[in-house]
Amino acid sequence: MFDLQNIRKQFPILSQKINGKDLVYLDNAATSQKPVPVLDSWQKYYTETNANVHRGIHTLSQIATEEMELSRQKVQKFINAKNHFEVIFTKGTTEGLNLIAYSLTNWIKAGDEIIISHLEHHSNIVPWQMLCERTGAKLKVIPMDENGTLQLDYLDDNLSEKTKIVSVNQVSNALGIVNPIEQIIAKTRANSNAFIVIDGAQSVPHQKIDVQKMDCDFFVFSGHKMYAPMGTGILYGKEEVLKKIQPFHGGGEMIATCTFEKTTYADLPFKFEAGTPNVGGNIALGAAIDFMENIGQQNIQNHENALLDYAQKKLLEIDGLKIYGEKAVRTGVVSFNLEGVGISSDVGMILDKLGIAVRTGHHCTQPIMNFFNIAGTVRASFAVYNTFEEIDILADGVRKAQRMLS
Repeated sequence: MFDLQNIRKQFPILSQKINGKDLVYLDNAATSQKPVPVLDSWQKYYTETNANVHRGIHTLSQIATEEMELSRQKVQKFINAKNHFEVIFTKGTTEGLNLIAYSLTNWIKAGDEIIISHLEHHSNIVPWQMLCERTGAKLKVIPMDENGTLQLDYLDDNLSEKTKIVSVNQVSNALGIVNPIEQIIAKTRANSNAFIVIDGAQSVPHQKIDVQKMDCDFFVFSGHKMYAPMGTGILYGKEEVLKKIQPFHGGGEMIATCTFEKTTYADLPFKFEAGTPNVGGNIALGAAIDFMENIGQQNIQNHENALLDYAQKKLLEIDGLKIYGEKAVRTGVVSFNLEGVGISSDVGMILDKLGIAVRTGHHCTQPIMNFFNIAGTVRASFAVYNTFEEIDILADGVRKAQRMLS
């Protein structure tokens, strides 16, 4: 059964008060809170097992290695990767995208084309711009309409043998829009030999992922948005692709042999995991996956979609409130502004005084804000522990902010 009150009890931070009010945490698209099983896993590593992995024959090192590799296998199952060595531990989505962009440098030349979308986070824009600057390639952008829906006819006209990379997010962090990546991938496969990169930072917390069914070449996401510690993340890559490309970081762990004359690289996944990893965080990422699967990913999705529907209904009852992407398929996020209130941060500060945590500003998506000719939005984003009562509190807080700022 889906027991919301029992779920909430597993998040100690939710019991505190902010400015004398019960905390209403609605900034989950930035980072989620952490449940007791994840916190316990992290603490247990540092109090009972702390040792480096893959490098020691002593007991603690062996235990740490086994636990981190077990976490890798949990991730493999969680996203349905074919092999555990296709799962690379990273610091998060941003590092994963930069790793791919750097590692593909030798595959890109002047005149080649890289396609992204208008709905991307800066972390799925800037690395590709940097790659274009290094190589002379051209960056192209799938446009969107007033609803935030991507105009996929653009792909019909622009995919060609020049297209070397197509990189899009599965869910927009700024608007919560669910992109039709199945269509994007199908069009890309039919009209080019491009590498396909999917940013799953905002989709993994909210829906089931199957990278084999998706047929992407790379899939990246962060742990801290799905109840795991900050500084954790995953890069999935198809085995045949990972074997072709060059590593991003050089150093310990990622070598097979090293002399002053030449270095050869280790087998997957270690080829891309130079240096001491975030062992405790990576183990706790596995605990976060256990937490989500114990609840049931479909239960999480159903609850969060119900929260979104309810939030949209309640907020649209407020005169002068505009929701961006209102008519698009969305998950996890409602992004809005109040007519006559010029600065979203003013609304956010008033809500904070009421104990309500939301995100304001451009959400690292300035091209989206420029499209709508706004500086930013107020973004409320949901997780499994949020309640309908919290949405009522949010709506009342927005009304109060409107009265104070109008």
